[in-house]
This record gives sequence, structure tokens and C-alpha cells, in this order.
Amino acid sequence: MNTVPNTYHLRGRFWIESPQGTFLGQGRVALLERIREHGSISAAARSIEMSYRQAWALVNSMNTYSHTPLVSSATGGKGGGGASLTETGEKAIALYHAVRADFDAFLAKRSESLTL
Repeated sequence: MNTVPNTYHLRGRFWIESPQGTFLGQGRVALLERIREHGSISAAARSIEMSYRQAWALVNSMNTYSHTPLVSSATGGKGGGGASLTETGEKAIALYHAVRADFDAFLAKRSESLTL
């Protein structure tokens, strides 16, 4: 006799693409949120165990693929550098989380009728 319940749940990931490629996904949004928190691309990268080079490449691609930049940065030096999210960056995070909520709701609803 099978004692395993016959319930299945859908899981998934999504990302938002531009004609040039990936624009926003879970990792990119995490990076943006950490830039907001730390005020620095390098500190944000360290906090999620990502190389600065990779973080800069992701920020550069998001800024390039957007009509207006998501991240504004100042070069380092005597007064120090830094980075901050623009209004568009804040909107991008909100958009991603709104779509994520819709996606999760779809997966939960569809899981209700998932049987074999």
C-alpha cells in the first residue's frame, strides 16, 4: 500500500527579458536590494558572495537594457564613491515583486488540481 500522499505542488522561477537578454531575475533583484541597503556595488556584491566584476556587469546590463538607469554610481576617491537606486530601480524591484506574487498565486492555484 502506498502511504505517500498524492499531492503535488508546482515550483518555478521566472525572469523578465528585454530584446537583448535577461533584464531582471531573482539574483539581479537581490543585488539591487543590497545596493539600496549598502549604498555600494562592492559591498552589495560581498553581501551576496558575488564578485565585484560580476555585480558590475549585471548593473551595467540592467542600466543598458532599461530606458533609464536603475543604479546611479559615483567613482571612488578621496570622498569615496557609492551607488544608489534611481526611481526606475525602485520601480523595477516593485515590478519584479508584483509579478512574483502573481506567479506564486498561479502556481498555488494550479497545484490545487495537479493529480496523477
